[in-house]
Amino acid sequence: MSASRDWSLRAAAALAVAFIGSHGVGREGHAATPDQAPSASRAQVASALKALAVAFQGHARRLAGGAPGTIERAIAAYAPGVFRPVQEGALPPAKPGARCPPEMALVLGVVCVDRYEASLAERAPDGTLLAHAPNQPPAPDRVYVAQSVAGVVPQAYVSGAQALAACRQAGKRLCAPVEWRAACGGSEGYAFPYGPDRVPGRCHDSGANPMLAYHADTEARGWGSLELNDPRNIELDGTIAKTGAFPQCVNDLGLYDMVGNLHEWTADPNGTFQGGYWLDTTLHGDGCAYRTIAHPFDYRDYSTGFRCCADP
Repeated sequence: MSASRDWSLRAAAALAVAFIGSHGVGREGHAATPDQAPSASRAQVASALKALAVAFQGHARRLAGGAPGTIERAIAAYAPGVFRPVQEGALPPAKPGARCPPEMALVLGVVCVDRYEASLAERAPDGTLLAHAPNQPPAPDRVYVAQSVAGVVPQAYVSGAQALAACRQAGKRLCAPVEWRAACGGSEGYAFPYGPDRVPGRCHDSGANPMLAYHADTEARGWGSLELNDPRNIELDGTIAKTGAFPQCVNDLGLYDMVGNLHEWTADPNGTFQGGYWLDTTLHGDGCAYRTIAHPFDYRDYSTGFRCCADP
């Protein structure tokens, strides 16, 4: 393999420093360009790239790491205007012969990731699994199990803490931020699950805005938890789609809907969800680089979902 295709730790950090100064930033902090973002935010980008670099060591890629269209380039293009810490997690070395359960995909030999955004089942006292309505938040006095199933409406209205508990009940865990990003771009490490360039409509990246449909009268004073957790918000046509309903929104590992549809919580206890939802896949980074860090781990609304990871 040529050296240009081996995305080293040093190259990852260098790309963050060299590239971050010339691209726009979204509304987290309202900075106009990354060079206007705090130095701590720029350092966080460099840290994220360094953590991700491990995933592609020893892997030949069609695009050299950091080239236009790669996940590294997309990450380096955005730094939040207000710094908030992110625990990226770490990627272990690839495990020869690693395998995953059928509802999960093996990502670069290091982690198993659910193929679909999670739905929930309630575990009754006798162990029976009961269906749970995806427009209802998990009740605090009940036990829920995360499931990875095609053709169902995934669970919204879920906090990071609730997602973590449901993954654990399934014998899994929430994905670390770096694991999630390594999974999103597939074995080629693209900026989008399906390739290097955005193709509108391949993922559920546009649709109806339920907040304007149901809560326009309270927009001026600011939407609170009551409006943001209205069960109707995912019942409107053009909002949340069933898992796998966008068949081209898949990477070469068989992971669906990692961009769009629902935000997906990661294991960062500071509160980080990734991938965007159907009305926003660009504001806080593009495609697989999308990341929101402005909410605590116990936050939830109509746009928040998750998927689980596990060790191979």
